Order: sequence, then C-alpha cells, then structure tokens
Amino acid sequence: MHDFFMLMDELIAKAGHIIILTHMAPDGDAMGSALALWHYCNSQFTMHNSQLEAKSSKSVTVIVPNAFPAFFNWMPGADQIRVYEKETAVCNKLIEAADLLLCTDFNDPKRIGPVGVKMLANPCPKVMIDHHLLDPQCSLDIWTEVHSYPTASSACEVVYKLIAAHGALSLEAVTCIYTGLMTDTGNFSYNSTNAELYDIIASLLRAGVQKDAIYNAVFNQYSTDRLRMTGYALYRKMRIYPEYHLALITLSAAELDQYHYQVGDTEGIVNMPLQIADIYYSVMMREERPKPGTPKPRIRLSFRSQGDRPVNIWASEVFHGGGHANASGGELFGSLAQAVGLFEKTYKKYVRVDN
Repeated sequence: MHDFFMLMDELIAKAGHIIILTHMAPDGDAMGSALALWHYCNSQFTMHNSQLEAKSSKSVTVIVPNAFPAFFNWMPGADQIRVYEKETAVCNKLIEAADLLLCTDFNDPKRIGPVGVKMLANPCPKVMIDHHLLDPQCSLDIWTEVHSYPTASSACEVVYKLIAAHGALSLEAVTCIYTGLMTDTGNFSYNSTNAELYDIIASLLRAGVQKDAIYNAVFNQYSTDRLRMTGYALYRKMRIYPEYHLALITLSAAELDQYHYQVGDTEGIVNMPLQIADIYYSVMMREERPKPGTPKPRIRLSFRSQGDRPVNIWASEVFHGGGHANASGGELFGSLAQAVGLFEKTYKKYVRVDN
C-alpha cells in the first residue's frame, strides 16, 4: 500500500491534466471515490505548486459516462462533474489531452461504454482503483498500476487507504468517502463485516463527517412518484418462487414512464424482497428504451442475495455482468419477456433450495 501510494503521489505531482473516470450509471461508491480523488488531486496541486500561476496550468476533471441520480447533487464537487453523454465533444478533448487517467470502481473498459474507447486510445498512464473481482477475460495489460481489493467493502474504502496515508483529509473528501461506504454496503448491512471498516468510519467521524445529514440527503429526498412506483413494484410486479427462496421484480419502460422515472429512482428496490422471511435471493429487471442506432431495448438487471449464496456467477454467465457475491448486475439487449424467460430457464441452476 505504501509503495503504491508513493507511486500514485508521484504520478499526480508530475501530471498536468488528470481525468478521473468511473462506471456507467454512477452509484454512491462511484461518485464518492471519484470525487474524493478529485479533492485529493486538487489539494496535491496546491501543495506542489506554491505559485498560483503554476497551479493554473494543471487541471483535474471527473467524467462520468451518463447522468448520476439527483440525490447525489449535494456532494462536494458534484457540480463540477462532466457527463459524457451530454458533453461528448468536450469530454473527448479532455480525455485526449490527459496525461494521467485515474479509474475508480471498475476494472474493465466495457463498464464505461464509449468512454472506454477514448480511454484506451490515450497512451498515458492508467491507474485502476477498484474492489470488484476481475473478469477472467479482462486483460490487465492496459493498466499502468492496479490497486484492487475484492475483499474491500467499496472503492471508497480503497481510496481512503490510499490517500489517508498522506495525512489529514479535507472534510469534502471524507464526506464523499463516507457516502460511498454507506451506499455500497446498504447502510452497513452487507459487505461490512470487517472490523477495519469501522475503524475507518470512526476516523471519518472524527474528521467531521455528518453521517445523519448524509443519510438524509441520500435516502430521505424521494419524490412522490418514486415512492408510489416502489409500492407498485412490490404490490403488482413482485413474483415469489418460494421453493427456491427467490423473488423477481420487473418494470417496463412504459411502467417507469407512468411514474415519471428519473435516474436512480429504482435504487434499493431489489433489496426489499430480502426482508421477507425465507427469501434469500432477489432479482430486479428494468427496461430501457432503445437509443438511436440501437434496435433493441436494454434490460438492466440487479442481483442480491444473503449469506453464502453468491449471485455473481449467475449474473456473469447468463447476463454478461458480474460483481460481488451478494450484489451483482447484468444486462440483456432484447425484450423484457426474453429476459424473464432466460431468468426462469436458468435460476434453478444458480440458487440453493436448502435453508
């Protein structure tokens, strides 16, 4: 860890234009880790450049492939993020001019869509900071440095360990880190059994993090439509397969439109069936209408499970995804009916029927 920190610190000090990238559909961990790095890099620029003129020649920019949920707008630095889908030409120029790419919360360029093509085209150093299992088909050759810990709760935990080694962190940075820790563990209900994580949380609290305010900003700012959609999803669209301890929720594009769907409105719904006694697996499917040039709709899938019942293999082998043992994602280009058909054809292979 120390050696890697020293190397990353050297790369940052030498760089003139840093781009921080994270995955499509940015969640709290993606936002938190990217913004924490953004604050850290800016602080390093200030430290290494005593004169304002020198500092002005350097830049650091966070680029996300597509829009992030509005309930992350409050995060320190979120207003400076550039969204590739909205500012494609500008983002392409920024990536082309970068002399250091910091990539957080993903390990495969496919996870950042068309941004990945531009990333690979730039020969500058590329640093991976992640906590996901590596797909066996994904090459490590593209990375100058790899700092990935699949046993970590989140990318924010990895980022914290990297930059905390340098000393005191700004309140802005630790606020972003806490947000990622909180959201990627379901408010510390999974991926959070390591005692070291709580040592980190204690240090963040000592640094001034307002945990209750962060929770309120993320989880208590829902729209009426979102809450009604959640009720509809649970009451009308949840199927239970009791003999397999399994639940499935599906929402079509038309149903999402009915509730004026906004990015992030379905976050957390997949976890709710796990509150049912004897339900250990939960899958949610959300239909996205096809974009220009894409003839088929995209079905986004979220997988959740409890205990020693992995879902990442199912997500990977059947739905071109992957992730953590108890929290994974996938996708299918086709109809919602096709996705459900594939789900029902395969679930008996991947779920356990014992208690």
